[in-house]
Amino acid sequence: MISTFENFLKPTNSLIRFLLVGIVNTCMGLSIIFIMMNGFGMSYWLSTCIGNACGAVISFILNRNFTFKSKASLGGSGLRFIAVIMLSYFASYGMSDLIWSGLLKPVNLMLITHQEASVLFGAGLYTITNFFGQKHLVFLNRKKSDQQS
Repeated sequence: MISTFENFLKPTNSLIRFLLVGIVNTCMGLSIIFIMMNGFGMSYWLSTCIGNACGAVISFILNRNFTFKSKASLGGSGLRFIAVIMLSYFASYGMSDLIWSGLLKPVNLMLITHQEASVLFGAGLYTITNFFGQKHLVFLNRKKSDQQS
């Protein structure tokens, strides 16, 4: 089944593969974030940090082997991955927290809290910044056919 799945995705570009991997790690990460924040009463920052760390482990493995098919050294790409993840995390969730707790605080959301809206918006920003960081900084030694994507 894996080979059929991989054959189906071969013609797709790295962004599509990145988004598929992102669905997996985002579902896991957001589930952990919301369980910690709403179920255990943990803070926004602690919940998002732990949830994203769990998703990052899956992300590194899948993006290295499936998305970018990288041959870069584990040590070098691992350190760059951590740097990109940290930068993306603080920039994205920091900006989202600022927007939703400050600028959009007067807006009544009714269905979700401002903190939950901030998490969802931050996840979107994080996906965008993380993709470009991984593609251009982390997984540099890709196959020629993937560099055209």
